[in-house]
Amino acid sequence: MKLDYSVIMPFMPVFLEGAWMTVKLSVLSLALGLVLGIIGGLCKTSSIWPLRAVANLYTWIFRGTPLLVQLFILYFGLPQLGITMGPFQAGVLGMALNTGAYATEIVRSGLMAVDRGQSEAASALGMSRSVALFRVIGPQAIKVIIPPLVNQFIMTIKNSSMVSLVTITELFRTGESVIVSTFRSFEVYSVIAIMYLIMTSILMIVAKQLEKGMSAHDRA
Repeated sequence: MKLDYSVIMPFMPVFLEGAWMTVKLSVLSLALGLVLGIIGGLCKTSSIWPLRAVANLYTWIFRGTPLLVQLFILYFGLPQLGITMGPFQAGVLGMALNTGAYATEIVRSGLMAVDRGQSEAASALGMSRSVALFRVIGPQAIKVIIPPLVNQFIMTIKNSSMVSLVTITELFRTGESVIVSTFRSFEVYSVIAIMYLIMTSILMIVAKQLEKGMSAHDRA
């Protein structure tokens, strides 16, 4: 069978609708995951052991189990306990919790990478730990954190295809429905791949510009 993309062109609005759902899922998950990662990273580097224990338990669970299992527990498992949420909410929460666990380790590593002398110097100047964190340690840690964090965000966007299994009609699930109508698997999957490439490439470009801006600020 020859390739014929003209067959699936009439479905482009459907693809774009699925892509938009993927973008919404990813943006919300990334935002919540980043917040969880910052909180988790701060807890992991805290001198208060219960905070460290909670953060360690969180990352142990969500880094040690597959995202797909986490999504299934949230959407199919929790109703057995009387907790019900819609597919979109379950998808966003599952992806956010998973992303947050990895972001926690990235933030922790970034904070630990800052020379201990920086904290001691800030303390000698009379800064509290929180002030030193935002004025001295944080800005230096961000430069270390951004590259691996962007990689994790790209993984989150690609992993968003898994939410199709909890009945969310995002890009991948949209493609599956088009295949049922057209029987054009290669054309459909290649279009999906291109759309994912566009989304992840935009994120990489934004990250590169952010890194350049920070480098220019440091030189200034």
